[in-house]
Amino acid sequence: MTVTADLAISLDGYIAGTDVSLDNPGGDGAEPLFEWIHNLASWRERQGMTGGEENRDSELMREWFDATGAVVMGRMMYDTGEEFWGENPPFRAPVFVLTHRPRPALAKEGGTTFTFVTDGIHSALDQAKAAAGDRNVNIAGGASTVQQYLWEGLIDELQLHVVPALLGDGLRLFEGVGAGRRDLEPVRVVDTPLATHVKYRFVK
Repeated sequence: MTVTADLAISLDGYIAGTDVSLDNPGGDGAEPLFEWIHNLASWRERQGMTGGEENRDSELMREWFDATGAVVMGRMMYDTGEEFWGENPPFRAPVFVLTHRPRPALAKEGGTTFTFVTDGIHSALDQAKAAAGDRNVNIAGGASTVQQYLWEGLIDELQLHVVPALLGDGLRLFEGVGAGRRDLEPVRVVDTPLATHVKYRFVK
């Protein structure tokens, strides 16, 4: 089992724009981070839509979907996505939501369940590992959730989809995370016109 994080990031290191809020989940100016995803056949398929481009980007997205057996996310990500995802969310796996506000578990269509975890990142990861079987656990976001797992050394593989855009401001993924760390080894680089997909493994 591998604990992964898989994120779109701008060339200058941002994974969201400024003024992120419930009404503005990506933040101001973040559109270029996600534009490349919207017409991929694998992404559209997960959203219950048809059509889209079958290309290398779509293959990488499908690979991630197929390999993920459970997901951990922060409460802000859940709150901003809840309405958009609707009754058939795209995860199709157990999702563990870090929160300080308890809430009963929710079962949705397509195999997605949301369990709200109030006793910290280690508990959420342990529950996700138990639920994932022999598939991966993905730390989905947002930035502060991924940072907490990075700080604790709990992520095994990090895949960044580097989009050819400069945001100039926003939420930086690596703000204050492990200055001077040299424990990453490159696993794969895939270059497409839409993004450069770089996968790293943390050497334990």
